Amino acid sequence: MSAVADIIPLFATPLVVYDVPDAMALNVELRSVIETREKSHPTTEHSNEGGWQSTWDMDRWGGAPALKLLAIGRNTANKLTTDRKGTAGVGPHPGYFAVTWRANMWANINRSGNANLMHSHPGSFWSGVYYVDDGGIFENPSLGGALEFMDPRGAGPVMYAPHLGFAMQGGLSGGANESVLPKAGRLVMFPSWLAHQVRAYRGNAERISIAFNLSL
Repeated sequence: MSAVADIIPLFATPLVVYDVPDAMALNVELRSVIETREKSHPTTEHSNEGGWQSTWDMDRWGGAPALKLLAIGRNTANKLTTDRKGTAGVGPHPGYFAVTWRANMWANINRSGNANLMHSHPGSFWSGVYYVDDGGIFENPSLGGALEFMDPRGAGPVMYAPHLGFAMQGGLSGGANESVLPKAGRLVMFPSWLAHQVRAYRGNAERISIAFNLSL
């Protein structure tokens, strides 16, 4: 019998952070097609407070670099998805749970003062965001613009004793929010039901990202 109590993290929520190899060249191509699109197409209005957001069909107008990014997202999802029995990698591609993901994707440009309101992505399984340009945020977090996730348990964990936490990984943020700083070349993926928002960007450059959803 172990003298140490085991802690089992229940109801785990995956947050995937992946720095894409050779992202610099890819980002040059993505930035070019996004800036060209912005000049000829007005913004759409969804969760964005200001800034520019494209239509949700970037896989059709973004050319080879957009399709390359989407392939990276699909492959990453397949590495991290199983069936409900925990079975993965028994199909034609060892190590992958071969889901044929349907997808939609769109580009975002946030400039000074722009943000995105809290939202989720219903009708999908995985969602992701890739940073073409972090607008200087990674080197200077005071510029704002962080991607912020809400605890899916709500505020309950902090309503009774907000000064207490749990002595385990992730146990100090119950009922609060978790933030991820944008970084050029970084892909962040999460369950589509997880509520999130983008804090207002306070820099003088451009925070350029590409978001996508993967569904069945």
